[in-house]
Amino acid sequence: MSEWTVKAHPLVQSELKALPTDMRARFLHIAELLETFGPQKVGMPHIRALEGKLWEMRLQGRDGIARAVYAAVHGRTLLVLHVFVKKTQTTPHSAIETARKRLESAL
Repeated sequence: MSEWTVKAHPLVQSELKALPTDMRARFLHIAELLETFGPQKVGMPHIRALEGKLWEMRLQGRDGIARAVYAAVHGRTLLVLHVFVKKTQTTPHSAIETARKRLESAL
């Protein structure tokens, strides 16, 4: 069984750097779980389906909650499209739109 690969959209690097250290560590942990076991075997509380092809990594730290929106692209590659600090109960529509636009440009 081949492993999965988690890659970041070029604009995601600066978004990740803006997160607190503990949330970045959580992101790396979930990405490692996805690469090792594949998205079918990793579920709540780590990941959750958003809409369409979009999924979210659920990052929680001392300073709050963040999300990393990703999608499966070519083969066994998961592309992280957008990372943001979550301030409302639901994922903001603008964050989903940002991820969708980046997905379209990446394909």
